[in-house]
Amino acid sequence: MADLAWFWCAAACVKVLLAPAYRSTDFEVHRHWLALTSSLPISQWYVDASSPWTLDYPPLFAYFEFLLSIPAAIVDPAIVDIRNLGYEAESVVLFQRLSVVFADLSLLVGAGLIARRLSGGKRRLVYALILWSPALIIVDHVHFQYNGLLLGVLLLSLALLTEGRDLEGGLAFAVLICSKHLFAIAAPVYFVYLLRHYCSGRGIWRDLGRFLKMGAVVGVVAAVSFGPFLYHGQMKQVFYRLFPFGRGLCHAYWAPNFWVFYIILDKFMAFFLRKFGYPVEIPSASFTGGLVGSSSPFAVLPQVTPAVSLVLVIVGMSPCLVRVWKKPEPRHVVRWVSYAYTCGFIFGWHVHEKASLHFVIPLAVIAADSLEDAGHYFLLATGDLLLFDVPLLFGPEEYPVKLLLLLIHSIIVLSSLSPLFSGKVSQEDVPTTTTAAVGPAGMWYLAGFAAVEVWGQLLHPLLLGDRLPFLPLMLVSTYCAFGMVYSWTWQLRRILAAG
Repeated sequence: MADLAWFWCAAACVKVLLAPAYRSTDFEVHRHWLALTSSLPISQWYVDASSPWTLDYPPLFAYFEFLLSIPAAIVDPAIVDIRNLGYEAESVVLFQRLSVVFADLSLLVGAGLIARRLSGGKRRLVYALILWSPALIIVDHVHFQYNGLLLGVLLLSLALLTEGRDLEGGLAFAVLICSKHLFAIAAPVYFVYLLRHYCSGRGIWRDLGRFLKMGAVVGVVAAVSFGPFLYHGQMKQVFYRLFPFGRGLCHAYWAPNFWVFYIILDKFMAFFLRKFGYPVEIPSASFTGGLVGSSSPFAVLPQVTPAVSLVLVIVGMSPCLVRVWKKPEPRHVVRWVSYAYTCGFIFGWHVHEKASLHFVIPLAVIAADSLEDAGHYFLLATGDLLLFDVPLLFGPEEYPVKLLLLLIHSIIVLSSLSPLFSGKVSQEDVPTTTTAAVGPAGMWYLAGFAAVEVWGQLLHPLLLGDRLPFLPLMLVSTYCAFGMVYSWTWQLRRILAAG
């Protein structure tokens, strides 16, 4: 507990120091949600359109915002005034920044529970990788969100499942998806695992009783979350807000997934077909222009619908589901859930780059299993951090923060490889152990990030100036897509190799 508290407090100090840093529009989004839940009756939460930043998280998160609005009103009543659009006084900045820091107590609990059975060195490594995650610091404490709060609930659920406490683990997962619905991607893995591990093999009546008990627990969470809105006849509006499919296949900044290659193939095909005289129409909105929405069609390849995206996610997940059905072993739950979220990231609809945290954080736990897992995590997490560079830390004043976080993260991971997995303590062994973990191809892949970074930070402004402003984003996303697809296949191989 002393180690855990020290890691959390050290991280909290860094996060407080980042309070004056750049903040995105998500800062005003969450401030407005404080005002909305405080000022309006619950029947109007998902109807109100007084701001462009309408409430689009599930009800349990809205309840969290409502509870947070109570101390916010004491600190500064103007924070919860729904008319104060764009309110940026020092009081609201400090209050919201600190609210994220204290919400990370959820992450502390989750990390503590999921790592408590590990040996001392591996336990501290997991604490560092989770509580000091540079990507999470950038997203939550610079860009501004509450991912640490939600990821803490995910880790809590996984910790309970690995300890055989299936009912409590299912309850925690139900709370999670009623707080942020994007976590529901892992629901098939949870369903199959709980059905086989908790609700099977004990006799038909006992199995039925357990199935009904699990269903009742999930049902109570859903009733508490959605019941008031069902009562007020708002369910259609709630689901419309939660699933805005009209935003289109890709976010303005392409998440590095399968659809990057699909888009690029479409662009090349359109280019060459026009060269050969075929009348290929140029789309009215271009993916390479950073635009979003259902008005961004493909020029040659078939259009992709949300249903197609969902089918691909399930197909990609299916080998894992078969493995879960055959051998529902608690020790593999974290790996299976991480893979499920990776499938959602690779094939999902309108995926944000920030969704990579859903599998990178659980994989920090897997990193303590073996040298190969640690090497895979290092490759993935390094690419994940650089992925946030251009879209989230685009200002020159934030660039040193990104480099410092990357350096500290690399030192922590690499300095842990040799003593934890090879039994050696000399730092002279670190380069050799790192190469063995990551592999020659991985080392070349990491080196390639330097070229992408030099282009985006130096050569592009020097050679092209303000022309093609989306090009650095496209290069980072495309390059990271190779790493993400490799990670997806690597995780699948590990799952299948486990029998």
